[in-house]
Amino acid sequence: MEADAKPKKSGPRLCCICTKRRAVLKRPKTLEQICRECFYEVFEEEIHQVIVENQLFKPGERIAIGASGGKDSTVLAYVLSELNRRHNYGLDLFLLSVDEGITGYRDDSLETVKRNELQYGLPLKIVSYKDLYGWTMDEIVKMIGLKNNCTFCGVFRRQALDRGAALLKVDKVATGHNADDIAETVLLNILRGDIARLGRCTSITTGEDGPIPRCKPFKYTYEKEIVMYAYFKKLDYFSTECIYSPNAYRGFAREFIKDLERIRPRAILDIITSGENFRISTSTKMPEQGTCERCGYISSQKWCKACVLLEGLNRGLPKLGIGRSRGLNNDIKKDTKQAGGTKSIESKQCGSLDF
Repeated sequence: MEADAKPKKSGPRLCCICTKRRAVLKRPKTLEQICRECFYEVFEEEIHQVIVENQLFKPGERIAIGASGGKDSTVLAYVLSELNRRHNYGLDLFLLSVDEGITGYRDDSLETVKRNELQYGLPLKIVSYKDLYGWTMDEIVKMIGLKNNCTFCGVFRRQALDRGAALLKVDKVATGHNADDIAETVLLNILRGDIARLGRCTSITTGEDGPIPRCKPFKYTYEKEIVMYAYFKKLDYFSTECIYSPNAYRGFAREFIKDLERIRPRAILDIITSGENFRISTSTKMPEQGTCERCGYISSQKWCKACVLLEGLNRGLPKLGIGRSRGLNNDIKKDTKQAGGTKSIESKQCGSLDF
């Protein structure tokens, strides 16, 4: 008769933290099954501990949050606002956006950022490629095509963020780079053999020797958890990928990281730890940081990468600054002098950072 007895149905699985409420998700990082309320708590507390342990901020500092309208920057703006109030950080927070000039993508995402400005009560500053460099990404892609366009965008965006931060007179820029992003960057720098960047890409704060440091409060936060947090909190964010990014080299590293995560969730943190533990030989010659002779931006060459790329665009030679050409800076300067001074580059200046 016992064989005919039906197995008892097990009840709903309870949260492994509070053991009271029903578990609604499994954390990608730890595989713990927890309820929504406990997820909010551990997610925010982990970020708070990262901020405190790494002394990312000091009371009274002005902090610009790099805001694109995407999930990472939207969650960062929301969480930093909450933690700033809850733990009395004493920070003045601002939203800082870069308009690359990508029709059908950035114009839509900036509308999300403008709504975030009202939702979180944070002042917003927008700087554009067109104003800073005289070019939009649409115009650049029209000239160079879909290959290598991410090189231009990445270089210009990094400098545009610094220039926007300088206009806001902030002490630091907080970006939404998450654990997945950093693991991807470690792999990319290994594949490229870029020892200089490999040595600093895992640092939670960079540019401390420069005018405006940058920090990454999400350094140990998984992308999947950021998406879950945004979803459960019903945050307003823009989820469309850049229309020019499908061919980006980073996409290959991203797919590889996702495959590793499916096999072993901790792989992302392990790659970051490996990057942190890399030791560069003392005999390795590293580039010396200086300033660009043309715009004053940080550079290890006479001209910064942005000025080299911009010069190529203005001269109708968009591939001039692509790749690693030895003596490229010297060649450009020599060619410009032979062409009759610096009129060609001054027509669309990269501009002074006024630091």
